[in-house]
Amino acid sequence: MKKIIATLFLFVLFSLSFAQIVDAVSWNVSTKQDGNVLTVTYEAQISDGFHIYAMQVPADGPQPTTFVYEEKAGLQPKGEPIEQQGKLIRHYDAGFDMELSYYEKQVAFSQQFDIQTEDWKLSGYVLYMACDNQMCLPPTRYEFTLGKADVAPAAVSPSVSSENSHGQLWTPVISELNAYGNNEGDLSGKIHSWWYIFLAGFIGGLIALVTPCVWPMIPMTVSFFLKRTKDRSQSIRDAYIYGLSIVFIYVFLGLAVTVLFGASALNSLATNAVFNVLFFLLLVVFAVSFMGAFELALPASWTSKLDAKADATTGFVSIFFMAFTLCLVSFSCTGPIVGTLLVEAATSGSMLYPAIGMLGFALALSLPFTLFALFPEMLKSMPKSGGWMNQIKVVLGFCELALSLKFLSVADLAYGWGLLDRETFLSLWIVIFFLLGLYLLGFIRLPHDDDPQPSDRVSVLRLMLALVSLSFAIYMVPGLWGAPCKAVSAFAPPISTQDFRLGEETVTTYHDYEEGMAAARRAGKPVLVDFSGYGCVNCRKMEAAVWTDSEVKNIIENDYVLIELMVDDKTALPEIEVVEENGKPVKLRTIGDKWSYLQRYKFGANAQPFYVLLDHDGHPLNSSYSYNEDIPSYVNFLETGKKNFGK
Repeated sequence: MKKIIATLFLFVLFSLSFAQIVDAVSWNVSTKQDGNVLTVTYEAQISDGFHIYAMQVPADGPQPTTFVYEEKAGLQPKGEPIEQQGKLIRHYDAGFDMELSYYEKQVAFSQQFDIQTEDWKLSGYVLYMACDNQMCLPPTRYEFTLGKADVAPAAVSPSVSSENSHGQLWTPVISELNAYGNNEGDLSGKIHSWWYIFLAGFIGGLIALVTPCVWPMIPMTVSFFLKRTKDRSQSIRDAYIYGLSIVFIYVFLGLAVTVLFGASALNSLATNAVFNVLFFLLLVVFAVSFMGAFELALPASWTSKLDAKADATTGFVSIFFMAFTLCLVSFSCTGPIVGTLLVEAATSGSMLYPAIGMLGFALALSLPFTLFALFPEMLKSMPKSGGWMNQIKVVLGFCELALSLKFLSVADLAYGWGLLDRETFLSLWIVIFFLLGLYLLGFIRLPHDDDPQPSDRVSVLRLMLALVSLSFAIYMVPGLWGAPCKAVSAFAPPISTQDFRLGEETVTTYHDYEEGMAAARRAGKPVLVDFSGYGCVNCRKMEAAVWTDSEVKNIIENDYVLIELMVDDKTALPEIEVVEENGKPVKLRTIGDKWSYLQRYKFGANAQPFYVLLDHDGHPLNSSYSYNEDIPSYVNFLETGKKNFGK
């Protein structure tokens, strides 16, 4: 926890920036052979104000400079890397609460190897972290490949080809895109997404309020504050501090997610098989717990220690520890909501989304504590705890079970397992929400329900919720035969995974950049390049809300050649390609790596969805376009590209 807290405050400025990551360290690797001994030297030029840490740091400290060898064919290391040149600075770091060693300006390390064969090969990376007095950049890799013939990384673009036009297709056009001006849809779409994440968090906080872990604590906690002092204004001020402390704790959690994962890792995290499968299993466990199979709770010793800490302190610190105790006590109910929100926010393509989502959640959660402190007489009208809270937990359990399938679907799509196509996904959701409707009507009873027999009377609220759930299940039924089902497009697999459709797609889609560009040249049409992703929620929304519009579909089908490039496709490339980016070699191992690099290198962007219109030589015909469900705006985007292509 100490390391996370320290790193958060060092990263905070970086976390709140939308700019590209600063390139603070420049590396150069050279070799020298003396007989059968090979000496590899790693030289680092460090930007003014920055430093990198030594190879040895205390436990719970920052990332040390580490040398990792993925392949050392024909070589036998002699000892460990050593410092060859540089001044080691030792300094007590208050953020990490420890003495740390680091280098400034420049440093060189060397490693010796015994050469066992002439055909030796060495590849790997240097893992390091650069910091200044205000922020730290995420741990970064400098990759290298060395051999007898080439003693420096082979930095070539994957666009190298015997075809003259191939290299031109990969030529950067960032300045040309900027010359068209910024598309207004980009900003409005981003703001729309911010509000979406904020509202999702706020709704999650409201739901958490009525769970059995949180609701009973509202009158208890507010009463405590009102009795704490005879001065009501002091009690109200303390309640405000208590609410702000809750907000701070959850926003801190959102920032921690941002800091730990970083902007460059969001796409990888979104489609990582282990991560998605584990979160799928975790949500299933939470869902089963909510339905009454067992109870999840944190160790009582944790909350006891915090209670004791709160009693032993005074003032703001005491109030803060009480807020932290509430967060821990309510974990078994809020954990699934917070976890789902954080994952959804962290994989939505912006570094600020986790913090924005947690801000909405915390505001909703802290609202009643402040409100009831201002108007204590309202406590008398609060409904008492009872069986209705357990029913809310069961409803949440059904929702968590449905949502868990999304994470399994993302891993399934990215790795091509073929386990959860669109029909299977929709079938499971239809059954889940049909059973939820039956539960709300009282036809299904679970272990923690007070009444073991179905009730002959149902409240109006439960009847309305059952109506929504059953209607939603029926709404998804046509999707089994290919209906768009726009309401679930952000969660369900794309329609291309569906085996049976009454209406087949008429738009030919290319999934290889060069192949699609060649097809456009033959057809004499401009190109619409869609940088998308299997884990991209906003991509599915655009496809369901915009691309299904008859005018948009007609333009794409008749006037453009469509190229869809999945930046999170985990299919391995036939050969690992090494490219140069920001002066450093980067290995492209998968198809998704290649298309992600194309988007960054040629267009200077790394968020999805990202649409760009090109001529046959790879030059833009309009500004780029990102997430914005305004259909007239998208039609204008396409029509402008057509006109410019005609010129």
